Amino acid sequence: MSLLGSYVNFPIKKLVSRVPVITGKGSDFHWSSYASSLEVERSIFIAVNLGGAVIPVVMSVFLSTMVSLVDVLIGIVVMTIVIHRIARPVKGSGISIHVLLPPFLAAALALIISPQEAPIIAYISGTLGCLIGVDILNLKKIPDLGIKVVSIGGAGTFDAIFLTGIISVLLA
Repeated sequence: MSLLGSYVNFPIKKLVSRVPVITGKGSDFHWSSYASSLEVERSIFIAVNLGGAVIPVVMSVFLSTMVSLVDVLIGIVVMTIVIHRIARPVKGSGISIHVLLPPFLAAALALIISPQEAPIIAYISGTLGCLIGVDILNLKKIPDLGIKVVSIGGAGTFDAIFLTGIISVLLA
């Protein structure tokens, strides 16, 4: 469901960019691309991705009823702090993080917190830690990135969340 839902974004807000957002219509002529027309805009659209945000949050809420809430909260807080410190804003692209780092961190952390419940804690802390640490805590930086659309749980963050959901559970 997450993979299919990654193509669905729900627009929630429109912001004004502090830097120009350049959009261009490229043409392909004899294998060389060039911008035939460039438009400078100042609007940014914030959206929520179904597969990278909504479904993982719903799954995490459901799974959290099966394990210790204290263990889950510890995992989420630690993952959020670590991931947020690692994530970097990239002008013209968004917030960047290496996609394999969160799954390994989530699995290791879950094994430390509770080896018996490690797969569930790894999924919850890894996916929510990525969402909060990469997307939510970096929302204030979005107007300075020069991008037209920001999708919470989408694009690169979706990769990190999707892989964290699969790899961290397998590792734990």
